Amino acid sequence: MDDDRFNQSLRRFLKEVGITSQREIERLVRERDLGGDGKLRVQMVLTAEGTDLRHQVDGEIDLG
Repeated sequence: MDDDRFNQSLRRFLKEVGITSQREIERLVRERDLGGDGKLRVQMVLTAEGTDLRHQVDGEIDLG
């Protein structure tokens, strides 16, 4: 395995996940007028086709 190539590909994927996820959350907050007080509970689940990978990250986003 070419580690440099793998790392570049992985970073490209994670960057895409981060950018598109942020845009979707921002869109949701705007469209549903969720800004202000409170928190938005979020969850991200990572899976990989053909494997048993299931990685879950739970969090809260402060809307204030």
